[in-house]
Amino acid sequence: MKEDQKQQWVEQTAAYVREKFLGEGTGHDWWHIYRVWKNTKLILQGVPKANMFISEMGALLHDIADFKFHDGDETVGPRVAREYMEGLGVAEQDIAAVVHIIEHISYKGAGVENKMESIEGLVVQDADRLDAIGAIGVARTFAYGGSVGNPMHDPEQEPVLHKDFESYKNSRGSTINHFYEKLLLLKERMNTDAAKVIAEDRHAFMEDFLMRFYAEWDGKK
Repeated sequence: MKEDQKQQWVEQTAAYVREKFLGEGTGHDWWHIYRVWKNTKLILQGVPKANMFISEMGALLHDIADFKFHDGDETVGPRVAREYMEGLGVAEQDIAAVVHIIEHISYKGAGVENKMESIEGLVVQDADRLDAIGAIGVARTFAYGGSVGNPMHDPEQEPVLHKDFESYKNSRGSTINHFYEKLLLLKERMNTDAAKVIAEDRHAFMEDFLMRFYAEWDGKK
């Protein structure tokens, strides 16, 4: 398969996803996907063994049908992505590699093992997780929490370090608790050197934000 054909598919997919998700309001919109795509390309500069086409397609399609918006059904995203790529004429081995990324990219609870196996998947997973932390991560988690009706903060509700995916995806805790249940854990779960460096600064920003949040909540600032 000629590389110019693959690049054409990447550009076609970017246009398709942009049209589908532009204006979405939960923090899983086109611009989230765009940032994951760009972060993927940045991380790839330090991972020369990774396949760029598979990585880019994985980044662009990783949220094509997120389980959070399909009653917790993890099979929808991989199925929709497969059907889309088959329609383009992508080779089966490349489709399978992209589907693997989509199947395993999501964080599924503090006690759940990461089952991502491919180097391309580890890159895209880092790119996605970087967009869940830092200033963008703060904004996105409040956007999502509000969209599903979760309280912003409940001082009487303790965070839960979920030991399995079922309890994690059924959680209806506060947005502030989500920092402790996921966001603050991601720094130590980055796979690539480039992502680890970026995550350090973004993690520190979230810690500063939480200190300020509690100070304002308690009327100290």
